[in-house]
Amino acid sequence: TIRYHFGPSFLDWPTIGTTLEFTNGEYPLHNFRMIERHYYRDILIRSYDFSMPFVIPNTTNTWEVIYMMPELDPAVREGIINCPWETRSDSFYFVNDQLIMHNKAEYNYSEAEA
Repeated sequence: TIRYHFGPSFLDWPTIGTTLEFTNGEYPLHNFRMIERHYYRDILIRSYDFSMPFVIPNTTNTWEVIYMMPELDPAVREGIINCPWETRSDSFYFVNDQLIMHNKAEYNYSEAEA
């Protein structure tokens, strides 16, 4: 599990961009897909679904992803800030609809790192 501390102002941003760099081996990838789900406790905050139709073999690739941030209910936003590490995500990576990797992350949006 990866842990991130962002602070409360992060929740005010309308969009977030990330860059994923990966190297592909000797075989081409068809229908490379990432599904990412973000939760606060048992509440699904947002689900993202990104795809890349083809990845050339023996290449290093950069995949930039732009996330539209959801509008949060004020009570949920307060809980996210006041309850460090109770916001989590699961990232699922697929090739041709077959799961090849699953990453987990936890987030802290409080002022001080707990």
